[in-house]
Amino acid sequence: MRRVINLNLTGLCVGAVPSCDVDRSMKILVIGKEGQVARSLAAAEKPAGITVVALGRPQLDVTEPDTIANAIEAMSPRVVVNAAAYTGVDKAETEPELAGLVNSIGPGNIAEACAERSLPLIHLSTDYVFDGKKGDSYNENDPVAPAGVYGSSKLIGEQRVVDACPQHVILRTAWVYSPYGHNFVKTMLRLAESRAELGVVHDQHGSPTYAPHLADAILAIAAHLARDGGGEGHLGVYHAAGTGEATWCELAREVFRRSAEFGGPNATVRAITTEQYPTPAARPANSKLDCIKLERDYRLRLPHWRSGVAACVRNMLAGD
Repeated sequence: MRRVINLNLTGLCVGAVPSCDVDRSMKILVIGKEGQVARSLAAAEKPAGITVVALGRPQLDVTEPDTIANAIEAMSPRVVVNAAAYTGVDKAETEPELAGLVNSIGPGNIAEACAERSLPLIHLSTDYVFDGKKGDSYNENDPVAPAGVYGSSKLIGEQRVVDACPQHVILRTAWVYSPYGHNFVKTMLRLAESRAELGVVHDQHGSPTYAPHLADAILAIAAHLARDGGGEGHLGVYHAAGTGEATWCELAREVFRRSAEFGGPNATVRAITTEQYPTPAARPANSKLDCIKLERDYRLRLPHWRSGVAACVRNMLAGD
């Protein structure tokens, strides 16, 4: 194995990355234009000849198979990445049909289009497919049992991808944050502008993930799939999340620690229980993800979540 990498994946912690040997005209079609991961993929530094095209509604609507087929035919990608999702965990409880259309039906439509053209598909899923009752980190072989509509819709999406497209990599990730869109880190900084103290849940444990770090991993996996034609490489379900673990309370405190360092808003974080902060959708008490399989097969390990928080807060405060 050569210690060479054809993609500039500076965010990844790796011992050695297999040479990708990708055609310099490789194109990746990202489905979902406005989400955190899609925007991070578009913004990621890429070598000459490696192109990411992100498309969303109305040009590409995952619930309309014809728009998927037309986009693929027009773009001629080597790999397709599905980053489109309905991510309103609480709203999904009252909008199950919409969540199902985007998270369940949509991935199946994309998978069928990819299978018809022998294209590898990277599909993003979630830690919420687990019920949170396991005492340790979840691996890819653990039983799935989502507790809410959002997790259930994402699990059905996974199953439809598996059934329709043999050349698939499903990446379950967790607690995604970035300078883009709506996420926990941005909410904390916004609330701190008007509040001196915030109560944050301390009895839910997970794997915070910086979207640009995840985007780098996706690009590396896409390069492998393009090199292997989607048939010789590692396929199936993988967990891809930030290294380490945290509670929401610990994540909030790290956000404010970094924000204070960079001269941004700060607040005192008071630990509270899930019972003290009821939500329409149940959250898993533990959704930590074991990412050893990703490191073993792809030699990829995302950086620690604390480094992601530092980069995210710095970029947000700098207005990047």
